[in-house]
Amino acid sequence: MRDILVVKCGGNAAVRAESICADVAAVHRGGTPVILAHGGSSDIDSLAERLGVPARRLTAPDGVSTRYTDAPTLEVVQLALAGSVKPRLLSALRAQGVNAVGLTGLDAGLLVAARKSAHRALVDGRRIIVRDDHSGRIKEVNGDLLATLLASGLLPVISPPAVAEDGGAVNADADRAAAAVAGAMGADTLLLLTGAGGVLADRHDERSVLPVCRVPRQGAPPVVTGGMGIKLIAAREALLAGARRVLIGDGRRPHPVQDALAGACTEVLLEEQ
Repeated sequence: MRDILVVKCGGNAAVRAESICADVAAVHRGGTPVILAHGGSSDIDSLAERLGVPARRLTAPDGVSTRYTDAPTLEVVQLALAGSVKPRLLSALRAQGVNAVGLTGLDAGLLVAARKSAHRALVDGRRIIVRDDHSGRIKEVNGDLLATLLASGLLPVISPPAVAEDGGAVNADADRAAAAVAGAMGADTLLLLTGAGGVLADRHDERSVLPVCRVPRQGAPPVVTGGMGIKLIAAREALLAGARRVLIGDGRRPHPVQDALAGACTEVLLEEQ
């Protein structure tokens, strides 16, 4: 299948999801197969607060921060993503005349992950091992399912959780889930839309967007602050898995997809070997 575009709609509250859906719909109507992936950090945090579930983060030794997913948080993640974020996106796409199908990684084994038995983290400068974190690393993508949906003219809208090898649900980072999908589908472009203009040379200066950011093929990414570390890791994984290019763009713009594809973004490249 030609020229697949995978767009990841960030969960930052400032990201304009309806504008992303309008742009995605325009690309879809133009004949380009599109897969929309999403997270929902703002919705997850809001629901967790309403339910009295503490929202906590784990910071790895390389400085990359991820959500700490104990059993109550995993339930919140599933409720927020499948029960709130995804229906909003499906409704917005339907309003644009697009027939979309909402899926989590649990549907037909769309995203299969290896459950993490332990997570190394830094707490108050000390290295600890966390063993009750219900998260996983995606190892398989049901590309046949996505190809069938795309061939039928449908637009898949996908999100975590993933299904673990033991059959249970595990949280997975949405950027890395989008990267796994882009790699498995050999996507022409993976576009990660977030609450920043791209990768910033100076995180305090919105104008310092880098046109290109090179990441090492292994090890810590060059930027880890502001949630950018996990996006650069995801970008690297997508490129190594077969995606042709990865862009990080501003999801706050009126036309976020169009602008990023026109160059208002950061392109992520792998460092030369």
